[in-house]
This record gives sequence, C-alpha cells and structure tokens, in this order.
Amino acid sequence: MIYASDLDRTLIYSPSAIGVPEDSPGLIPAEVIDGRTASYISQHALELLKELAAKIIFMPVTTRTLAQYRRIHLFQDTVIPDYAVTSNGGNILVNGVVDQEWRATIGRLVEQGSAAAEEARRLVQSVVRAEWIISERYCDELFYTFVVHRDLLPLDEITRLAEHLDGMGWKVSLQGRKLYVVPEAVNKSDAIIHVRRTVHSEPMVASGDSLLDKSLLASADYAIAPCHGEIFAEQQAGLVKLEYPFTKKAGVFAGNEIMEYVQRLYNNLTALGVGP
Repeated sequence: MIYASDLDRTLIYSPSAIGVPEDSPGLIPAEVIDGRTASYISQHALELLKELAAKIIFMPVTTRTLAQYRRIHLFQDTVIPDYAVTSNGGNILVNGVVDQEWRATIGRLVEQGSAAAEEARRLVQSVVRAEWIISERYCDELFYTFVVHRDLLPLDEITRLAEHLDGMGWKVSLQGRKLYVVPEAVNKSDAIIHVRRTVHSEPMVASGDSLLDKSLLASADYAIAPCHGEIFAEQQAGLVKLEYPFTKKAGVFAGNEIMEYVQRLYNNLTALGVGP
C-alpha cells in the first residue's frame, strides 16, 4: 500500500495555521529554523505515521522546493521516506537523491507544452500590480510563487489571467496569500503515478487540502481532505461534489483524523489480503 500525502496544512502546520495555541499539549515540532519552530505535527498523527511507515510506502508530496522540503527535520531523521515528491511534482527524490531522469523528462514536457517562463511572468505582472506583490520566487527553475496582498487582488482579473495562462500551458492557483503559476506538466498526479508504477504497490491512499492537491487525490484509490483549505471551500460552495471524506476538525488536529483514516484502510485491506 502507498500513502501519498501533501504536507503543509495536511500533516504539518505553521504556527499561523495550527488553529490552537502553540503551547497546546500534543504538538511536536516538525521543522525548526534558526531555533524557531516553523511547523508542527500532532503527536498522535506522528505516532500513527511512524507505525504505518514501517509497513507501507509513505510518500510526502509537496509544492515546497527541494531546499524547503529538506529543512523539515521530521522527514530527515524521524520518518525517512524512500520516495518523496517536491516542487509540485517537478522533482522526485529516491532515498533522498533527485531522480535526474524524471527531472529531465519534466523539463522536456514543459518546453514542449508551455510558453516560456518569462512570457508567463510578464503576463502575470501585466495584471498583478507591483504594489500588490510582497515577494516573487522562481522555484527550482520550474514555477512561480508570488506572495501577495490577497485583499487587494481583483478576483475577476485573476480568473481572466488564469484563462489566458491556461491557453499558454500554465495553471494558476491562489492559496491564501500565495499565487502559484505552474506549467501544466509540473503536477503532483503525474509524479505519484510514476512512483506508483515504479514500486508496483497497490492500492494508494492520498490526502491534501489545496487546489494543487486535487490531481493527487483524484489519482488515488482512496482519499481524504481536511475541513479547511481550497478543496473544502469548493465543496462547501457547491462548486464540486467530491466522493471522498473530509475531517471533522480543522487545523493541526485534522492530522489525527487523516492518519486514523489511513490506519483503518490499512487494517481493513490487510484483513482482506489486499495491499501489503
């Protein structure tokens, strides 16, 4: 069995996203930067994850860059996955080492299917004014992340921008204060399908909260999402009708319900002789 999961706001949470005070019982630091905890995981979720990771293939799947993923000490010294997907699917790590063949394949697909990165950037800047942008980053030579003043963005303009970029082979996702502009070939779904074929393991369970996770969840046999984030917001607004469950709790303790769901699936499938 494979468990492929998004990280931020799914399994690990920044102090601003945990939804409870930082001194609440049951929180474990997952990432520490310059002596400050940058993200937490629920202790119960971590215990279940450690137990499961010894029996199945656990695969982190994140939009974080390689460097941002590697600073999460939780996945460097506590739960060390054989496979991890970073850069929104642009990079696959095998035992911590970048799969160069996959990276080269993605590079070719981006070149063939999407307009040049600078062309996409110029279009974004023609719509999103400089004073609306807090910072801009070209991530792992693959996609753009703009941290923006969300309340200043005219959403109808962003929608038109997304439609224009779609015709150029680029996708737009607005998540909180971050505006992602990503080539079509750089996606979580294709990356996890590639790993799934490589490891020859079935079935697959997935979890995630954002629009960039939708393809990940759709590619899995079983999926669960927290009751926060863009996927949940779409469901609540009636924009989509999704078959997979949502947690009852929001914030960091949603991780407990997610891991309990994966644990139940593992137990049920094992009892049926499926998966492991």
